[in-house]
Amino acid sequence: MPSATQNRLLAALPPAELERYFSGLRPVSLTQRQVLYEPGASLAYVYFVEEGVVSILTKMADATTIEVGMIGIEGAVGTAVLLGWETSRQQALVQVSGSALRMNAAECKAAFDQSPAVRAVMMRFIEALFDLSAQTVACNRLHTIEQRCARWLLMARDRLQDDIMPMTHEFLASMLGVRRAGVTETAGELQRSRLIRYHHGRLTIIDREGLEATACECYRIDHNLFMRLCDAEGLGLPEKIKSFVRTRTKNAPRPKHVEV
Repeated sequence: MPSATQNRLLAALPPAELERYFSGLRPVSLTQRQVLYEPGASLAYVYFVEEGVVSILTKMADATTIEVGMIGIEGAVGTAVLLGWETSRQQALVQVSGSALRMNAAECKAAFDQSPAVRAVMMRFIEALFDLSAQTVACNRLHTIEQRCARWLLMARDRLQDDIMPMTHEFLASMLGVRRAGVTETAGELQRSRLIRYHHGRLTIIDREGLEATACECYRIDHNLFMRLCDAEGLGLPEKIKSFVRTRTKNAPRPKHVEV
């Protein structure tokens, strides 16, 4: 495998375990809107994300979708195979282009079964992904489109480590499971509040703290999960991410709560 990796799951493993079980990793490109898995598709590979963001979507009978999970450098796509599933239950869609290290699913399952270290690292991520999905269900039911949109943008920003991201109203509506008109109105309000700037399919976060204050409490929960998975002190993160961790864990504004 490559001598250095941005993926935090692989970075958390002892070098001997990496050498023994993960020599078959191969770098692949992830292009925006690329579908890694469709519901019912065979789980042939596990993708350890190095750069970019992948959305996990639940797809309904009428082809509408809603995001139930988001994966960046902190995780991997296709981990259901480690729990014994042979086919995907959700759609995995590349939200922002990047790269990954791809591994044969059977080989990854063998590493999971044979190595306590691999199993501990992967189970920590799988548990976090379950927690994220559960929180997203509650968020979709209880919070406003504006709060959910702010949360989603911040989650993507955490994983990209960049305030600029490619985005269309149509795509964001699909992620949030709402009508495009609702997203257009919400994005317009965020822009008028000078929290974001949107121009020709490119969205820029210009007031991150203001966007955090607009988001629901679900963002802080996800942010804390993401930081625990990244474990800045223990995993030798790149300086860019260490700086991000330091600035975002000190004096962060408390997000608004919604009474229902």
